[in-house]
Amino acid sequence: MKTLLRAAMLAILPLLAGSALAADTTSINGPRVAVPAHDIERGETITDADLVMQTIAPERMRPGIVMATSDLVGRQARRLLRAGEPVRSDDVHMPVLVVKGSTVTMTFAEPGIVLTATGRAMSDAGMGEAVVVQNPVSLRQVSCIVTGAGQVRAADAPAATIVSANP
Repeated sequence: MKTLLRAAMLAILPLLAGSALAADTTSINGPRVAVPAHDIERGETITDADLVMQTIAPERMRPGIVMATSDLVGRQARRLLRAGEPVRSDDVHMPVLVVKGSTVTMTFAEPGIVLTATGRAMSDAGMGEAVVVQNPVSLRQVSCIVTGAGQVRAADAPAATIVSANP
């Protein structure tokens, strides 16, 4: 019965973790996941040297646990990460490139035209993350994606309308 339960747990681990398990990430005792080799403080950027692969018991698997070191390297800890404890994807984020309240350059791009404007970031965000930016003139809020330090691209730019002077 115990063997059957263990086999069932290993079969559903990919669903719980939210990612597919590679053959080399599962052992007879449970999946191998990336865990901190030492305590990582909030705000620290995670490097490859900060992580080790560790086998954890199937009953410790939770939704969102990060399986691979590559999914953690280069990210910052949102909270204190304890040595040997599995890390969830919500526990880390990309390094902050846009700070709440800072002035950012918004880019609106359509085929044949690129417009830029300044705006105020309404939250912190990292590379590739979504951030709402407020236009200081119209007070309109625009959903954007961070493309660099202080740089964002409008995510919901309206389609360009071209009016011809020669009908």
